Amino acid sequence: MILLNKIVLSGYNLDAGISLMFYQNLVSVVLVSILSLLGVINTEPITWKLVRVWLPVNLIFVGMLVSSIYSLKYMNVAMVTILKNVTNMITALGEMYLFHKHHNQKVWGSLILMVISATCGGITDLSFHGLGYGWQIVNCFLTAGYSLTLRKVMDLAKQVTKSGSLNEFSMVLLNNLLSLPLGLGLILVFQEAPYLLSSPVLRLPVFWAVATLSGLFGLAISFTSMWFLHQTSPTTYSLVGSLNKIPLSLAGIMLFRVPTSVPNLLSIFFGLFAGVLFALAKISS
Repeated sequence: MILLNKIVLSGYNLDAGISLMFYQNLVSVVLVSILSLLGVINTEPITWKLVRVWLPVNLIFVGMLVSSIYSLKYMNVAMVTILKNVTNMITALGEMYLFHKHHNQKVWGSLILMVISATCGGITDLSFHGLGYGWQIVNCFLTAGYSLTLRKVMDLAKQVTKSGSLNEFSMVLLNNLLSLPLGLGLILVFQEAPYLLSSPVLRLPVFWAVATLSGLFGLAISFTSMWFLHQTSPTTYSLVGSLNKIPLSLAGIMLFRVPTSVPNLLSIFFGLFAGVLFALAKISS
């Protein structure tokens, strides 16, 4: 998903990140709705009570997607990947204060190493862009907030459904459907519509193919995230989500020919190593 978004934003020089998010979520809504109408999957009827319960977490969801897209536009994939480690620190702190969950010294040690690697990576980043780093820091807080609040909202939402349950497909449909009016409002506020109407990139079939594929990946991520958070904890969710960092960083550097230096590469691999230590520390605890 990250690589595809980077291709769409940088490869096609698309300056409409909110519109990209809107299209990706629209693809998810259309596909889930079709599968539901065909009887392949079951989805819960969407009521105003359910919408009111889910809306706060949906606002975080939209902010998380938008900030991720904008950070990726201005930053290289490897540095985005390393800075995402900061999310683990914020999530762990959130669990400690909100759910009174304690972590051992190995976990905190690895988290501190992640923050140090992210700082060193930013200092040695040859393609440093302050706006991109700002968006990524916002994304770290929103991603942590999403994982911390989603589990609680899942339980509250079940209480206002007709069946008393809410499966993953229903949650994906609800989340993406509610994001559409919010996304449309942001498109109007940031005046992306005039840009899209005059952009030649929308006349390229390959662009639509890549954008649609990213939407399908977004659906897969939404479903698996809902299911995984339903089964585990926010910190474990962040942990497993960090396991793709090594191949993703290498792929990002090679595919997009990112200018780098020895200190920057060392900070990236130091951050990846800290992620491995974090995984081992979580397993041992």
